[in-house]
Amino acid sequence: MQERHKNRALYFKELAITSKKFFIPYIERFYKLKPGDEVLEVGCGDGGNLLPFAERECNVLGVDISEVRINDAINYFRDAGAKGNFIASDFFKLKLNKQKKRYDLVVSNDVYEHIIDKRMFLNEIKEILNPGGVFFISFPAWQMPFGGHQQISKNKIISHLPFIHLFPNFLYRAIFKLGGEKEDFIKGMMEIKSTRTTIEQFESLIKEADYKIINRELYFINPHYETKFGLKPRILSPILARIPYIRNFFTTTCFYLLKR
Repeated sequence: MQERHKNRALYFKELAITSKKFFIPYIERFYKLKPGDEVLEVGCGDGGNLLPFAERECNVLGVDISEVRINDAINYFRDAGAKGNFIASDFFKLKLNKQKKRYDLVVSNDVYEHIIDKRMFLNEIKEILNPGGVFFISFPAWQMPFGGHQQISKNKIISHLPFIHLFPNFLYRAIFKLGGEKEDFIKGMMEIKSTRTTIEQFESLIKEADYKIINRELYFINPHYETKFGLKPRILSPILARIPYIRNFFTTTCFYLLKR
């Protein structure tokens, strides 16, 4: 487990930096943010991604299933002197699509790969978008070196082992067991393995949900790695990006901007 996974304030700051430096410029290539825009993040965690949007005078709402993370988000926003609303809830139980309010921008960063009913998720997001609104979603391709999120393991050896999430279930579970991880942690890792997603699966579902892809960028080096590890972001080779299935092994994150 890396220090940022224990030091939540550090993680909040890192996410805010990545959001300001990479997410917002990417979105604004196709959609110009305006003061007063309604911005929703699903799976906001500690709220770091939303801080730069709040600083741009957008009305931000963060939703996360973890009450602890939402409490942290409220505190971090207060410390930063920023305005934001946060709700601790399962997104599906909120039924935002039943309300009249619609959003100019919906953000979902590193959440999609954890969702069981991906089809329902995409449909519900579509229903809460304004007609001219956009949906920014990013997620790691499952077959990339750490697509199983094994880097969060407390075992220093396991947290640095790439591709082990591609092992059969029994072997993957056994590795964590031998590494001294608790059953609750192992259960969580197996859930991530069961909800994994690929570029091909995602694009099939968004086509089915009747989204239009405004833009797609596949990254060989995730922009967030600049803040975390000092690595310069790199777009995946256009040749590799066009090869189905193979590209998943080299794509550390996928950026998509979608509209209804």
